[in-house]
Amino acid sequence: MLPLITHLSYLAISIGLTIWVAHTLSSNGLAFLRDSFAGNEELARSINHLLVVGFYLLNLGYVLLTLRRGGNPANITHAVEILATRIGWVLLVLGGMHLGNMYIFNRWRRHAVEERRIEETESVRRRAIRSEAGL
Repeated sequence: MLPLITHLSYLAISIGLTIWVAHTLSSNGLAFLRDSFAGNEELARSINHLLVVGFYLLNLGYVLLTLRRGGNPANITHAVEILATRIGWVLLVLGGMHLGNMYIFNRWRRHAVEERRIEETESVRRRAIRSEAGL
């Protein structure tokens, strides 16, 4: 009975953490994505949704693949140790995925900001040329 309780506890805690982290990242990441896509709300929401789906697939897949890791607990203390180790790995995976996503999107955002800066500079240059030409 102890292995079943350990497995169910692991699933409940891991799935709950995954849902909470996905919701938090999705809610707070939308503004970042909106800025990355030059205010394109529809594209930002779409990318945000796709990221959440990928996040769920990767994390829940990891949780399920590691369900048997650690063996069967012999007593309550061993069960808590197994549960803590499994959840610790889930938290590390969640954190690693978050940092990876932030790195990728920060690079993407920097590129988008640089493109907007270049476009604005070009626009100012064209207006100056037109003004000098008397157009």
